[in-house]
Amino acid sequence: MVMSRIQLALNVDDLDTAIDFYSKLFNTTPAKRKPGYANFAVAEPPLKLVLLENPGQGGTINHLGVEVESSEKVHAEIARLAGEGLFTQEEINSTCCFATQDKVWVTGPANEKWEVYTVLADSDTFGSSPKLLAQNAVDSAGQGSVCCGGSASDSTEARPACC
Repeated sequence: MVMSRIQLALNVDDLDTAIDFYSKLFNTTPAKRKPGYANFAVAEPPLKLVLLENPGQGGTINHLGVEVESSEKVHAEIARLAGEGLFTQEEINSTCCFATQDKVWVTGPANEKWEVYTVLADSDTFGSSPKLLAQNAVDSAGQGSVCCGGSASDSTEARPACC
C-alpha cells in the first residue's frame, strides 16, 4: 500500500530525454510509461514524479499533488478543505493519466493547481475529465492553462484536465 507522498507533475519537451535524466537522478526507472507520459514512484525521497510531454512548455510545473492511500483519505480531505473555506473540484472514479482515480483539486494563491488523489486502478487509456480550474489558472505567458499541459483555448477533448 502507498503511504502519502508529494506529487510533482512536470511538462517536458522530450519525454525520452527527461526519462533518461530522472532515471539517473532518482536511481530508478519509470513505474509507468505510455505515449507522452511517464511516472516514477520514487522511494527516497518519497515522491511521485509525473512527466507530461508538452513541447514548448518544458521545465514548467504542470501541477502539484499529494497521493494518499485510499478513497477515504480523499473524502476526508474534501471535507477538511471545504471546512477551511477552500473551493474544491471533486473527481470521483475518473480516468486520467492512465489511471482511474478519486481526487479533489484546489487552487493556491498564485493559481497553482494541487490535487489530493488515490489511484483505484490502472487504465490503458489516458482518459478525460471535465475541464477544471481553467478559468483561474494562468501560465507564465498569461494564457489560461489546464492540468496536463493544455490551455483554456484547447478543447476539452483535445487536452483533458486531469492527472
